Amino acid sequence: MTVEQAAGVLCWRGARDGLEVLLVHRPRYDDWSWPKGKVQPGEPLARTAVREAAEETGLDVVLGRPLGEVRYRLPTGRRKQVAYWAATAVGHAGGGPGGDEGSGDPREVDRTAWLPLREAEARLTRESDAAPLHLLAGHAAGGALATAPVLVVRHGTSRPRDSWARADADRPLVSAGRRQARGLVPLLACWQPERLVSSPWKRCLDTVAPYAVAAGLAVRTKGSLSEDGARRSPARARRQMERLLDRGRPALLCTHRPVLAEVLAVVRAACAPDAAAAVPGANPFLAPGEVLVAHVAVGTRPARVVAVERHQPES
Repeated sequence: MTVEQAAGVLCWRGARDGLEVLLVHRPRYDDWSWPKGKVQPGEPLARTAVREAAEETGLDVVLGRPLGEVRYRLPTGRRKQVAYWAATAVGHAGGGPGGDEGSGDPREVDRTAWLPLREAEARLTRESDAAPLHLLAGHAAGGALATAPVLVVRHGTSRPRDSWARADADRPLVSAGRRQARGLVPLLACWQPERLVSSPWKRCLDTVAPYAVAAGLAVRTKGSLSEDGARRSPARARRQMERLLDRGRPALLCTHRPVLAEVLAVVRAACAPDAAAAVPGANPFLAPGEVLVAHVAVGTRPARVVAVERHQPES
């Protein structure tokens, strides 16, 4: 039986007496739940979560660490699976009503409410919706809810080496790679990296360029992240990743498959035990255009990666 895929967020904020989370009321079902919705064709789940939050609450959100999945059966008998993320609001979504209440379409969501965690759990209509709330509360208690995303991107599909007679640094993306680069724009925006670091080689720069233009950001190039640079000094390539993790700010690093062994070794070494298994340890590490998101607990020294996830660009 086909499983209906959906995604949503638990948007949280600090309050005088602790944390508050945002619930929505859907008049069609007369229920209180988390902002969520069905995946559109070719859409990554993370993008679904951000889009649905904007449509239902009018808020532009940035994703934090994942909060697992909730599975249940619909009245029609079909099964539904909803992936959830912690999230924080960073402004009002374009076209949204603004403020904490209302949505783009009041027929879909007619009320929203920021509630303390216990009140939120009591307000939820579906018992299974409490599972991601319990995870969020546990992460908050352990000082691992507020996180900064550091993204590792493998460049998009490029021209094969054996069909390129010029310098390897100039080898370009093929049409599939250019589509991957465009598809990365809405995906990367889910975490809004503000510092972009890349190998100076063309296929890496062309992979991050569409997002850089859309976000109005400059791309910093590091020779140590090129294949030649990492071959000469693997330690320098590792240091680039270490610096991004230690900064504890949203960032992105784009490099090549042969360099990923060095970069991901740094991520793995910084991981909490339950996060390390999600870091790939074998070649090719990531597919062309794939993104690994390392969630760094804010304020930790040395940097502590508390969650890791991977995503393909929008197709």
